[in-house]
Amino acid sequence: MAIYPIDEDRAVIKVFGQHDEKTVQQLWTCMGVGSAAKGILCADGHYGYAQPVGGVVAYEKHISISGVGFDIACGNMAARLDLIYDDIKPRVPTIARDIGRKISFGLGRKNNERVEHALFDDDEAWRAADVGALKEMASAQLGTVGSVNHYVDLFRDEEDYVWIGVHFGSRGLGHKSATKYLLAAGGRDGMNVPPAVVDEDSELGAPYLAAMHLAGRYAYAGREWVVETVRRMLCAKVTECVHNHHNFAWRERHGEREYWVVRKGATPAFPGQRGFVGGSMGDDAVILEGVDSKLSREALYSTVHGAGRICGRTEAKGKRDKRTGEWRRPPRFTREQMEAWVKGKGVYLVGGDVDESPMAYRRLTTVLEAHAGTVKVLHTLRPFLVIMAGEDVRDPYKD
Repeated sequence: MAIYPIDEDRAVIKVFGQHDEKTVQQLWTCMGVGSAAKGILCADGHYGYAQPVGGVVAYEKHISISGVGFDIACGNMAARLDLIYDDIKPRVPTIARDIGRKISFGLGRKNNERVEHALFDDDEAWRAADVGALKEMASAQLGTVGSVNHYVDLFRDEEDYVWIGVHFGSRGLGHKSATKYLLAAGGRDGMNVPPAVVDEDSELGAPYLAAMHLAGRYAYAGREWVVETVRRMLCAKVTECVHNHHNFAWRERHGEREYWVVRKGATPAFPGQRGFVGGSMGDDAVILEGVDSKLSREALYSTVHGAGRICGRTEAKGKRDKRTGEWRRPPRFTREQMEAWVKGKGVYLVGGDVDESPMAYRRLTTVLEAHAGTVKVLHTLRPFLVIMAGEDVRDPYKD
């Protein structure tokens, strides 16, 4: 962990774990825009779109559209069931097939079943966000999971109880809303660009915040529907539930000041607040809880949202020439390596691609060690079923 002072009277950044200079520099760039006062880079962080994934920036008056990102309100939900793993172990392939038939995975997909939700009757919220034209698309997509690192998993905890875990965000609604306001604010799509920020009191600030909160409600509704759908399939009851965004902006008080805290791929971890953090398709996940400490306060009560990538997607899976089919960039990992890893962990895998293989990620235990003293682990969850979109699906929703 390192502390980098920018202006002792105003701004400071704190870095947990080890990172390449490019990622740290990206956070420095964020700190030079708008009213940025404090920055955090969590141990699972890596280079992102305008703001590092795993990056947290506290602004006095601004909200970073780039920081919240294209997948507004991406997050995790986990539910513990009154069901023992051994009771469903023989049925795992059947369960996987049933989930795949009921829940849509992939790019631009519509749900197989129309999901009714009160959110679509809140006309004032859609007007305030100025995204009413997206309502029909959003309605059709509610409860779809998406692609790349978005998933529906089943886990077993230390007492062999089954957990449902899901990871996805606001789908096309969030992506199109973010794009609309990013362009309106004069921002640019890309990684090596300064973040686009808006003043909370500006002409764009109010409608963007309304759109962000609408997308947040939508993401919560989608994850809740998927968890409830899987729960019904398993004929079980929920005994414990954890649900949180990790791409969002919250108005929070830290010390004597209030800030807009923009977390991009970072989990809120206030004292007593629980979070669900995944590892990779072949590694354990955790339910953690924030604790109060000097270090926690310095971290703006923020922690990791996953294990964090060690290489980009193209590096992991390689890139072929579209015309000749020959490798322009050979893959760092193979599907055979990925499947061997996952099989060795006892995981039944449906879908996924090499860019999501466990070898492309850090180990979750390592990144959590870097945040020691800020969170405690309540449950360790071992995956036994992982369902993701197939390898032929491209994801434009970014982070």
